[in-house]
Amino acid sequence: MSDAAPKPTIAEKRQMKSAARLYAVQALFQMEASGQTVDKVRREFESFRFGAVYEGDEMAEGDPDLFRKIVEEAVNWQAKIDQMTDRALVAKWPIGRIDPVLRALFRAAGAELTDEKTPPKVIITEFVDVARAFFPDGKEPKFVNAVLDHMAREARPEAF
Repeated sequence: MSDAAPKPTIAEKRQMKSAARLYAVQALFQMEASGQTVDKVRREFESFRFGAVYEGDEMAEGDPDLFRKIVEEAVNWQAKIDQMTDRALVAKWPIGRIDPVLRALFRAAGAELTDEKTPPKVIITEFVDVARAFFPDGKEPKFVNAVLDHMAREARPEAF
């Protein structure tokens, strides 16, 4: 008999990817707010946030590979992603003037849009869900949907 943990189901894998996206937005926000390095924030999230229990609520386990990839790509390609976001923002609002949580979300989503493994529609849906988690009663999820749709069409026109 093996002591290895059972393989996660498809639903569990999907949930881990969704959690990784949420954690990536939180990590990017934290890096901008605190000036911490990508390595320090990544270690903190992987060691203390994935699957942590806060006030009796257990946080979801995140997909560490997807989390690392999104955070690192968002940092490595931040200028390019920010320019793409600026072009997608309506009313000529530069990315520096929008909510820092949305800025982190657009950077995370932009990083994933540059990868050709995941279809853009999946990425948009996932990050609109992240926006709903942060802004459950606001107009932000619709705004995120519109901006990400524009960004996806620029980053991967062949997918549309």
